[in-house]
Amino acid sequence: MSLRRRIAGGIALLAGAALLTSCASSAEPGAGSGDPADAPKITFLYSPYADYAPFFIAEEKGYFEDAGVDVELISKSGSSGETYQQVSMGGIVAGGATWGAGLFNATKAGASISVVASVSRIPEEGKNPAPLMASEQSGITDVSELKGKKIGVPGTGGFGVYSVYLALETAGISLDDVELVNLSPGDIPPALANGSIDASWTIEPISSAITAQGLGHEILDVSYQAGVELGALAFNSEYVDKYPEAVTAFTAAYLRAVQELEDGGWKDPADQAIIAEYTDLPVETLTEIGLTVQDPEGAIDWEDVARQEQFFRDRDTLEFTGDSRIQDIFREDILDAAVTQAAEASAK
Repeated sequence: MSLRRRIAGGIALLAGAALLTSCASSAEPGAGSGDPADAPKITFLYSPYADYAPFFIAEEKGYFEDAGVDVELISKSGSSGETYQQVSMGGIVAGGATWGAGLFNATKAGASISVVASVSRIPEEGKNPAPLMASEQSGITDVSELKGKKIGVPGTGGFGVYSVYLALETAGISLDDVELVNLSPGDIPPALANGSIDASWTIEPISSAITAQGLGHEILDVSYQAGVELGALAFNSEYVDKYPEAVTAFTAAYLRAVQELEDGGWKDPADQAIIAEYTDLPVETLTEIGLTVQDPEGAIDWEDVARQEQFFRDRDTLEFTGDSRIQDIFREDILDAAVTQAAEASAK
């Protein structure tokens, strides 16, 4: 139950693949003992951002242990598409990642992925956790001025490009009216500083650092993407079929932490210290950046997910025709049971 467990992440990716593949290939659905403690360790891929704060809290405050599940949190540096690939192949049991072309394509292809709950969404109001920012030297102060300009995005199949699309749409501009430049989040500040791009999608805490360093500024409030589904909790389907009780217990512990944060945990020094450790951010920074929100019941806005799928279909980034039928891989039964367990645990 220690932060030090993350150090072994690289080894766990290899060892976990062999363990889970062995377990899944030899089991029939529902073949587990029913006791979460008898299930193989749940390895969970996360990004070191505040979006994943409930998982950090659940690990460090013993909520996973209370629920009877053995969990190892493993920090990732790859894309959401790589997360879904790792989960579907069984190298990792579960992970959080954005809705995007990779998930829709994997769903249609019949990959071994089950969606269990929402992980994060953009808040309805307040500070934007993933704003579109213009460089200070560009002189741009309005979205309408972005036509013909260079805009940084973290690839063409994920939330970043969808977010930019929503921003441009407010001024009647399409993605075809701008030049998209593929940049990783860490490359955005220097690109804004040296003028190689005019604007960029950003993410906290990078966006706040860009403002503090005088490299760029926001040109919209959060309303253009308010309420958009950002992340999903995904499990390897074979693991879910064999160990549904363990998946339910894991999800319940996560939801217990979500509720704690919603009830004031973000201002609790103990919770702040945990989140700061996992994100490598000073507590002072955590209290100032824009934050995504989590639903205490893990609810997913499927209408919004459908809009995102349609966007990627229109952009020709989907490898299939028709609907992905992504709701078919949603384990509503697991989530419903987890909501009940989380409420019972919080009431004790």
